Amino acid sequence: MQQDAVAERRHNLGPIPFEADAPFLKIIGELPRELNGTLFRNGPNPQFDSPGAHWFVGDGMLHAFHLENGRASHRNRWVRTPKWLAEHDAGRALFGGFGRKLPDAPQDLTDGGVANTNIIFHAGKLLALEEAHLPTEIDPGTLATRGYHNYQGRVAGSFTAHPKIDPVTGELVFFGFNAAGPLTPALSYGSIDASGKATRFERFEAPYASMVHDFIVTENHVLFPILPVTGSMERAISGRPPYAWEPDKGAYVGVIKRKGSAKDIVWFRAEACYVFHVMNAWEDGDRIIADVMQFEEAPLFTHPDGTPTNPEKSFARHCRWTFDLAGKTDRFQQTYLDDLTGEFPRIDDRRAGLKSRHGWYACANPKLPMFGALSGVVLVDGNGTRLGHYPLPAGDTISEPVFVERSKDAAEGDGWLLAVVWRARENRSDLAVFNAKDVEAGPVALVQLGHRVPDGFHGNWVGAR
Repeated sequence: MQQDAVAERRHNLGPIPFEADAPFLKIIGELPRELNGTLFRNGPNPQFDSPGAHWFVGDGMLHAFHLENGRASHRNRWVRTPKWLAEHDAGRALFGGFGRKLPDAPQDLTDGGVANTNIIFHAGKLLALEEAHLPTEIDPGTLATRGYHNYQGRVAGSFTAHPKIDPVTGELVFFGFNAAGPLTPALSYGSIDASGKATRFERFEAPYASMVHDFIVTENHVLFPILPVTGSMERAISGRPPYAWEPDKGAYVGVIKRKGSAKDIVWFRAEACYVFHVMNAWEDGDRIIADVMQFEEAPLFTHPDGTPTNPEKSFARHCRWTFDLAGKTDRFQQTYLDDLTGEFPRIDDRRAGLKSRHGWYACANPKLPMFGALSGVVLVDGNGTRLGHYPLPAGDTISEPVFVERSKDAAEGDGWLLAVVWRARENRSDLAVFNAKDVEAGPVALVQLGHRVPDGFHGNWVGAR
């Protein structure tokens, strides 16, 4: 038991087994009075252990840090998906991950959705997202699950965990992989206007079946990275990895015009790599510039035969992709901007799809496995130059940093950075609030929880309304 406790404290990836409300949290320092709203976070928190289940497929648990007039509270709830409800009633796991039912699961049970990756607010609705199912609507106050949201029946199938909201028009642009069924090369693409009405939905074929976690949207273009974490139904049926690293497939990025058609897609190619997350992208004349966190080899997945990828190449670094739309080449350039490893990049979302001058990401110790060991936060300028770096005390880890502007008309980057920090020695979590332009100075305030928030995926701030 003592050894298990020590092992648990080495990282913060394991689930917590409870839901709770903490109405009055202790604050070290002083919360900025302009911070009035809620930081919503989402991440995998399996209700039951399932043998061999991938970290990516744990049940979604939402965490809400509500800040108001210098006070703070916290609430966490599981997303009550059909899978979660069925397993809760059964008192055991029924799925093994990626929609795979366990052999003794009821035959009529088909929905393995977990809603565990992101949570966004758009057109008056709070939506929990994961990339294999429709959005799940959530009550913003109670975190109660309201069920799938299909936009009046106009959207079907998979829906990305990383839709992009146009800061000028309020339009939400989305895609979905596996659009023709599990482990297929079809992608869907669509848009939702600022009022919540679906205005577009179409499908197209990619060069091969790929796990497409994020995509790229600029003012006039949409780009779809098809990178060689490949999907294979044949492998899945035979008990081998359904998703695996196949670098010989190469890297493709499809480009279409936002007001055009998917049938006019143009494919660019480059050396094999993998990208989970895009920082931002914009247009520069006939070029598209995209800043991403690029891996030489994908982490967390094996080769098709089950052998691991090279751990020395499974670290992401800030990288710039350049596409020449007027050129005579189908190749795009990949240029690393820094040697520091990191993940979960964010910007001031008021510059999404436009040239930006500030970016932030969680950085890692290159001597440790990347996920579960993000140990600081970095500020960069629009050229990728590092402007600030705040390392955490040894052993502590940090979540994705989320930018909150000081006011609607504040200059780009003028505001705060919010990130959940795990305190390894105390085995509990803080919400850290940084001055976004001076992260090196450390947090201006810490909201202290009595328990831990497991390292999760993504979150967003929703201002008081």
